[in-house]
Amino acid sequence: MKRIIIKRIYDTPNKQDGYRVLVDKIWPRGISKEDAELDEWLKEIAPSTDLRKWFDHRDDRFEEFSKKYQEELSENHEKGIKELNKKREKHQICLLYGAKNTQSNHAKVLKKYLENI
Repeated sequence: MKRIIIKRIYDTPNKQDGYRVLVDKIWPRGISKEDAELDEWLKEIAPSTDLRKWFDHRDDRFEEFSKKYQEELSENHEKGIKELNKKREKHQICLLYGAKNTQSNHAKVLKKYLENI
């Protein structure tokens, strides 16, 4: 399997990113689809709306958010996970997210989840 990297959607795309996948449920503000240079938008593997709103990018909730999001991934997102792992056989995957917080975000949880299944 190829490696997985994470990157904010607002960071400049480059060829070393590999297969660029937006993993947010909502399109990020202020960026056009052309500027994003996406290969795919997998909004179905993003955290549920209720979980995302509860988390609210609060560092003090990140540990609990991580557990709940991993449960969602296990229970509800088998198809999206399989698609990403299939792509990973041939391409490095770049998980793109829009959150300002680079330390406590769902892309970090998703990356860890993908690397451990």
